Amino acid sequence: QSPGASRPVTPGSIGGHFAALPPALTPDAAARELVAQALLLVGSPYRWGGSRAESGFDCSGLIRYVFAESLQWRLPGSAREQFRVGQEVDRDSLLPADLLFFSTAGSQASHVGLCIGPRRFVHAPSARGVVRIEELRGHYWLSQFDGGRRLILRS
Repeated sequence: QSPGASRPVTPGSIGGHFAALPPALTPDAAARELVAQALLLVGSPYRWGGSRAESGFDCSGLIRYVFAESLQWRLPGSAREQFRVGQEVDRDSLLPADLLFFSTAGSQASHVGLCIGPRRFVHAPSARGVVRIEELRGHYWLSQFDGGRRLILRS
């Protein structure tokens, strides 16, 4: 299956990697929980290979941590692997908690962030060294954008 191909998705069950949504948590509530968890981590240090709040995050480690802490879901380890799960989403259809993927290292889906609202995302870039909020505007991010993936289906 190609990296951008869509796999069947149901809330909490994506490609066999995930458990169900926690009891009494609707898809919209799960999305809000993911965004809130990501925002709590803004300012955390960047660390290549990092996936812990105590020591810092790289981009995919941040996403893994946010999903594990919020939903107890275990996502794949790299941005490229994360790009293979969920449902493909067009840039103009992104919703909070969708994943955004970028080609920042010369290959497809080398960087990932979490959508937090219209044209805004949280990510762990190596530049400037901290988890931060970014705007999906301007030449750089728009030209590097590979696609979005939705892991939580909403009705």
